[in-house]
Amino acid sequence: MEALLRVTDTIKSLRETRLGGLRPPSEFFDWQRISRPADFNQATSRISYNTRYFSGNYGLVVALLAVYAVITNPLLLISLGFLVFGFAAINKFAPEATQFGDHTITQKHLYTGLFVIGIPMFWWAGPFGTFFWLIGASSILVLGHASILEPGVESDYATIQENV
Repeated sequence: MEALLRVTDTIKSLRETRLGGLRPPSEFFDWQRISRPADFNQATSRISYNTRYFSGNYGLVVALLAVYAVITNPLLLISLGFLVFGFAAINKFAPEATQFGDHTITQKHLYTGLFVIGIPMFWWAGPFGTFFWLIGASSILVLGHASILEPGVESDYATIQENV
């Protein structure tokens, strides 16, 4: 029960900090502001500004790509579920040692069994390929969007406001 409260508090704080900075889709997908940067310096300045300005939106894009990557890799989904639910089941149903015939089974034995089965299954699922796909897809989408979207009018007034 206490873990559930911690999860809900974490989700609330995430919603307030990260999702509070989400820009509206009409601004994020503004087709009138799309143009090819003239040179590398302009692309770099656009990337610098847009990654700060749309950081919440880019975080949401990366999170959606991560969910997509896990869902489309069924063995990874099964192995993650096995490990997570295995930990939860051991903590909930076996907090103390259990006598099984002549053997005493402790939590340490159960965790060892979970690792012996779960880690090779997780390794076989190919988490590294999924992780590097996520890095590549996120980089291409975020940097591509940030470099072709012109900063809005508010970016011109940001330097004036800092000087005042």
